[in-house]
Amino acid sequence: MHEQGDSTRETAPDPAPSSSGLFDEIARLGAALKRLFGAQMELLAAELGLARSAVSWLLLAGLAATVAGVGFGLSVLGLLGVLLAKWLDSWVWALLVLALLQLLFLFGAVLLFRRCMHWMSLPATRGQWGAMMRDSARKVGAGLADGQATPPSRTATDEEGR
Repeated sequence: MHEQGDSTRETAPDPAPSSSGLFDEIARLGAALKRLFGAQMELLAAELGLARSAVSWLLLAGLAATVAGVGFGLSVLGLLGVLLAKWLDSWVWALLVLALLQLLFLFGAVLLFRRCMHWMSLPATRGQWGAMMRDSARKVGAGLADGQATPPSRTATDEEGR
């Protein structure tokens, strides 16, 4: 019987791996995680560099569009001034008419701005604006959380009370 026990002991696999093998596996896991997060950090740095570059180019493009728009507006005003001067046979009257047209345009823009601000302050519009903002926030929150519950929104009675 003693021989039978020895034979089973020789053929049975070692139940616990050696501790050096476990440490090797942990060391390889750590090295792999370090490479993974290192690559992620490099990717993040590259994306931030691209975003920074894109913002710079966007600002430059906006500045160029503004300069071109102002230049175009001045050219049109100059051309209109020349045409008015020929039509009225006087540069002084042409410049006065141009100044009056610009003043009327400015007054119309201010009135339109005031009207839009008034529309934004109306209760129905404020409620619609708030509902639109809550819906947008809810969609963004749901997209970020992917399945987590979104924060509770205001009830219908809260919106009616406004």
